[in-house]
Amino acid sequence: MNVKRTFGTVLTILGTIGLIYAGYELINKSTAYTSLAVVGVIALIFFFSGIGLVKNTKDEA
Repeated sequence: MNVKRTFGTVLTILGTIGLIYAGYELINKSTAYTSLAVVGVIALIFFFSGIGLVKNTKDEA
């Protein structure tokens, strides 16, 4: 397995966890909206960059 693909998978998983956390806290009406916005944006960046790495990396045997 390629290092870029592994890093992309890790980024995607971290982004997913961050998005779930931000959504959970928003549903529970947390008062720290600024922190949740920052966590949500960073999670989106991680998620989409991880997906991009996994999708654009060629598999070389």
